[in-house]
Amino acid sequence: MYLKAISLILGGAGLLAACGPAPTPQQQAARQHEIACLSGTLGGALIGGAIGNQFGGGSGKSILTGAGAATGSISGARFAC
Repeated sequence: MYLKAISLILGGAGLLAACGPAPTPQQQAARQHEIACLSGTLGGALIGGAIGNQFGGGSGKSILTGAGAATGSISGARFAC
């Protein structure tokens, strides 16, 4: 019963969203830009964290992983945005 209720609510929400106005080309371009910025930031953080994790030992490894993730996310955001 609970699953049916949730399915009806989500299905109704999906139908209402589909009936909305079509996005303008400017809105589509803005959305694509947001997605590119987010992808660049997350991708840079993952790559930077993976590279930082290769160095150091003990607590230094954790610090370098965090520093690499932070640096990678900044670089990824600059590149993608």
